[in-house]
Amino acid sequence: MDSRREKAADDPQSDGESLDMTQMTQHDSDAALIESSLRRPDCFAALFHRHHASIHGYVERRLSRPLADDIAAETFLIAFDRRDGYDLSRPDARPWLYGIASNLISRHHRTEIRQYRALARTEVEENGEDHADRVADSLDALATRGRLAAALAELPAADRDVLLLVAWAELTSDEAGRALGIPAGTVRSRLHRARTKIRAVLDPALTRKER
Repeated sequence: MDSRREKAADDPQSDGESLDMTQMTQHDSDAALIESSLRRPDCFAALFHRHHASIHGYVERRLSRPLADDIAAETFLIAFDRRDGYDLSRPDARPWLYGIASNLISRHHRTEIRQYRALARTEVEENGEDHADRVADSLDALATRGRLAAALAELPAADRDVLLLVAWAELTSDEAGRALGIPAGTVRSRLHRARTKIRAVLDPALTRKER
């Protein structure tokens, strides 16, 4: 106990620095955290804790949990190494982080397609009449999920990236464009094309009525 007190006395800024880190995590923008990390690299941990779960979840939906563990970690390692090139006029770093993650996901194109095709083949087995209503609901949900997975597998990679950044990562068209390094107009064009193809698969009757 005495040694800890002596250490605190020798380092009067230690408590203040801990408080600053807490306040930084709660209140500062992503850009402010990145800027601070240029002077104090440990500040980057706050950005990691703020966004790691979202990046991991996005990668897991597209690939798998084991790959998500690796890719999410690598995303932040790359971001840390490149933080001095971040545009500090952008307070929200999510497009930047998702862009890095998307580039890493693209290296696993075949794995992603296999996952969607496996989901498309998913079926539910009935386990008895007592669960008839629940099974019926599950079948409806899985049928939709299966058709969606099949449609995602058939989309061009560029269209799929845009669609999932908007639908799953919840980025705007402008943010998805920054993530992928393409104009917002290109994003909207790809998004419209992808949504049209997905809608045609999920609701063919509606598509026929529109023709």
